Amino acid sequence: MLEIAATCLVVTALLAYVNHRFVGLPTAIGVMVTALGLSLALLGLDVFGIVHGLRAYEESMLRSIDFSRTLMQGMLSLLLFAGALHVDLSGLRAYRWQVGALAVFGTLASTFVVGVVLWWVLPWLGLPLPLLHCLLFGALISPTDPIAVLGIVKSAGAPRNLELVITAESLFNDGVGVVIFSLLLEMASGDAMPTFGNGAALLLREAGGGLLFGLVLGYITFRLLRSIDHYQVEVMLTLAAVMGGYALANRLKVSGPLAMVVVGVMIGNQGRALAMSDTTRHHLDQFWDLLDQMLNAVLFVLIGMQVVVVQFAHGVAVAALAAVLVTVFARWLTVGLPVGLCRGVFRLPTGAGEVLTWGGLRGGISVALALSLPVEIGRETLLAMTYCVVVFSILGQGLTIGRVVRRAVNN
Repeated sequence: MLEIAATCLVVTALLAYVNHRFVGLPTAIGVMVTALGLSLALLGLDVFGIVHGLRAYEESMLRSIDFSRTLMQGMLSLLLFAGALHVDLSGLRAYRWQVGALAVFGTLASTFVVGVVLWWVLPWLGLPLPLLHCLLFGALISPTDPIAVLGIVKSAGAPRNLELVITAESLFNDGVGVVIFSLLLEMASGDAMPTFGNGAALLLREAGGGLLFGLVLGYITFRLLRSIDHYQVEVMLTLAAVMGGYALANRLKVSGPLAMVVVGVMIGNQGRALAMSDTTRHHLDQFWDLLDQMLNAVLFVLIGMQVVVVQFAHGVAVAALAAVLVTVFARWLTVGLPVGLCRGVFRLPTGAGEVLTWGGLRGGISVALALSLPVEIGRETLLAMTYCVVVFSILGQGLTIGRVVRRAVNN
């Protein structure tokens, strides 16, 4: 395990250096591009019989890491808390209904649109899938990845209220998406009947329980921070709250991601204002910003390297292209169009619908959910489609979101 962690860190550091020194892309995108290019080069050399050992070592390392478990049970809690620390609570209160509608109803609607459209389109491409499998793909691809969004959209120069809505939606809708995915997976596995009652109960337990647990944990952490003035201990308390709280949330069967977002918002607002000295605030921000940057870089390197374990069967390339188009269309239909038509309700500037559509980036969470699928539920096909959507989202949308923001807002 130590060798694998050391290898990941060394590879990430070297690729970050190469990107900063020679490529010049944003760190997250740059390390992913270089990791993806390196992995594709190794695949090509292996095909031509030039180099065998490096590609085999990379594949063996990735399979031993268990990307799905590493992200969902480890890195995600830290990244969500770090991102939520910088969410303005007063702004979130002002846009709470807009964010809630996009996170819950937008994710539900997008899951249905993606699933149904692909179920209708894929047979025409020679790759038919059952409706439930298509809905599973819709559930894992519909939530915008907070890690990708937070790392890229912040530098796009969007108006403050629009940036707040995009960021907050991405932080909350992944918890909703995971609940929908879990319910559909139970149905596909034959362990549960597709009833509205089952879905509502699971959503209430996971999402509602996660929010409530986050409020309790955030308050306890706040009281502990307020009772002392020692920045080393206070930083350790926040780290313990995140890691221990996420593990306890999993034990309680409530949404750990939503709980970490709530804790992060509470500590980043009331905790920062009422429970910390200037010295503590400075060190806390430095610690979590550095940890966020490092874990983001490692995550995007792993996403780029995952290409060596994805099996692209015959016909999947066309299906993946269809999935990219359908995913963007569903995002526009369920988020961009309502925001554009109801500007008075959402209270966002002109062009917000276009920015929300193109800024709906997908990332590691979608890949992790796809990797968690059983083989008998079309795992390899859905994983290949997911990977292509994520790569397009991060590279295509991530590199052009700044241009879209400037054009939409200036118009």
